Amino acid sequence: MALFQLSASDDTSLSPAALREENRRLRKVCQALMSRVESGSDADGAPYAAFERSVLLAEQVRERTDALHRALDELGQANARLQAAKAEAEAANLSKTKFLAAVSHDLLQPLNAARLFVSALETHPLPSASQALVGHAGRSLKDVEGLLGTLVDISRLDAGVLHADKAPFAVSTLLDALAEEYRQVAAVRGLSLHYVPSSVVVESDLALLARVIRNFLSNAVRYTEHGHLLLGCRRRREGVEIMVGDTGPGIAEQQREAIFLEFQRAPDAKHHHSRGLGLGLAIVDRISAMLEQPVTLASTPGRGALFSITVPYAPSSNAQGASSQAAELSQDIPDSPLAESVVWVIDDDAAIIDGMQALLGSWGCRVRAAATASALEAASDGEPPNVLLVDYHLGDHRETGLDLAARLRRRYPGLAAVVITANHDAALSRAAREAGMHCLLKPLKPMRLRMLLVSLLTAQD
Repeated sequence: MALFQLSASDDTSLSPAALREENRRLRKVCQALMSRVESGSDADGAPYAAFERSVLLAEQVRERTDALHRALDELGQANARLQAAKAEAEAANLSKTKFLAAVSHDLLQPLNAARLFVSALETHPLPSASQALVGHAGRSLKDVEGLLGTLVDISRLDAGVLHADKAPFAVSTLLDALAEEYRQVAAVRGLSLHYVPSSVVVESDLALLARVIRNFLSNAVRYTEHGHLLLGCRRRREGVEIMVGDTGPGIAEQQREAIFLEFQRAPDAKHHHSRGLGLGLAIVDRISAMLEQPVTLASTPGRGALFSITVPYAPSSNAQGASSQAAELSQDIPDSPLAESVVWVIDDDAAIIDGMQALLGSWGCRVRAAATASALEAASDGEPPNVLLVDYHLGDHRETGLDLAARLRRRYPGLAAVVITANHDAALSRAAREAGMHCLLKPLKPMRLRMLLVSLLTAQD
């Protein structure tokens, strides 16, 4: 830039005319430079226009960033409201399920008493018209039992209070009683039940597995109009496959996943003898997942369906003891052990006491029933009991049925004890088993109770 390097000595040495000429020349140079900058900016978007565009773009980015932040803040607030609503709904649902699970004892207690009375009445000689009425009452009570049991089960599963208590047992322990019960149920519908017994020892939760098989059998009876049902086992490499088949309408391929969802029933369920809630197979699916024992379904529309669950074999170290213990239940034993046997019943519900006395008395048992052990001992005249049936819940300030049974067994060596409860807690059934006692769930299944009593009394001979 030598053109602009004018020293003071230069200024003083030039004449006014020379200075004016130099000033004119510098102005001309500046105009040329400005013209070049402006013409370059218009032609190809060089520095100045680029700067303007950068400023404009930066402003747009800032505005859009601010808008995005505002949207994110609104979304966060909406998400927080949704999370709070979800937490409130989950808390309400959990409260509901825990409530149902907690009051199951009170719900099932009067139903248990009614079932005992009706079962006892069925053994009495009655006119045919009265016998038919008793049968209708029994079936209605059974329907109510199934509905309440389903609601309580799904509530326990949702509340997370139901846990598996796996132990070895012979599969006949479960299936023999179910076969006898559902043979009678099927006969009422004009159906036959073909049962293939098995003495294989498996490891599972007997009560939960019974719930699965009962749902299979109930559905088979409900949806089969003509023909027969099948209950049996098939040995597989990974375990025993317990199967329930029917000659009903079958299940279409597109429906086979949906029927395991809650409140889902067969499309033509209204044409069948069904009072279900559509929860049976949903419970089966959840229990299957809890037990880690898979359920399968095979069906041909118009020719029937076959449901099954695969249960693992018991470890060989436990199989022998479980097999010998359960063999007494699985074989066909006459009812003679019940006659004149002394059975003690302890329950703090007067209706249950009356119902147990009527049912056990109809089987020939000599029943002593009371709300306390001291009252029973006072009325027994020193006669020792053969079997003790005791309710687990005996009031807020009393010992549990397990504790009472343990105390009485110390006083009467060899006494067989059965704890009866509506509590499905795995810890309770495990504690009863470890104490050498049996555990039955309410509402009592009369056939199950009878078979257990026969086996216990036979073992004492």
